[in-house]
Formats: sequence, structure tokens, C-alpha cells
Amino acid sequence: ALHGVRLEWAPGEDGRMQMTEIPGSEFVEPVDLVLLALGFLGPERPGMVEQLGVELTDRGNVAADENKMTSVPGIFTAGDMTRGQSLIVWAIAEGRDAARGIDRYLMGETSLP
Repeated sequence: ALHGVRLEWAPGEDGRMQMTEIPGSEFVEPVDLVLLALGFLGPERPGMVEQLGVELTDRGNVAADENKMTSVPGIFTAGDMTRGQSLIVWAIAEGRDAARGIDRYLMGETSLP
């Protein structure tokens, strides 16, 4: 059985959407299989993001230049960390862009497609 609670979304003090549980909305659903499709709420600030000291955008994502390098030389980012919640095809494309940026950073040029 799946045990759940209903949620509602509303803008928080910082303008970003935040979820809160709806009191008394608990439910149990009989199921044979559960597939998780998890959303992305943004980079976790405590931990690596703070330790590295990378700059964040106004939306709280990791800022990057056209080569996908962050404000810390040699540290690169792509996908949801940079763009925010988006489609996997964007993450794949940005991962390739980051690979070219890393190659250029390490080798001085890139021949990656």
C-alpha cells in the first residue's frame, strides 16, 4: 500500500514556490507498483554548493558562463543545477556543452562535437 498526504504549492517569502502538507489529507492507496518521478527544487545549498563558494543566480541556481564554468575556475555545472527543473534533453545537451567547456579549459581548445 502507498501512504501519502496531499500537498499545496504557494510562493514563499523569497518568491520561490514552496510545498506544504494539507492537514488531515492523509490517504492510503492499494498498489502493486510505484514509479517515482521526482521534481527538482533547486541546488542544496548546505554542503558542496556552499563549500565550493559558487555564485548563484537570482533564482537560486548555480551560475555558469557560456562554457558551463561556475564562478570558481575549474568547476563546471549543467542541467537542473544551472537551468532549474527542466527536461532531460536539456540536461543532456548542457552536459555535452559542459564536456566541451571542460575540454577547452584543460586542453586550451576542443574538438568535441
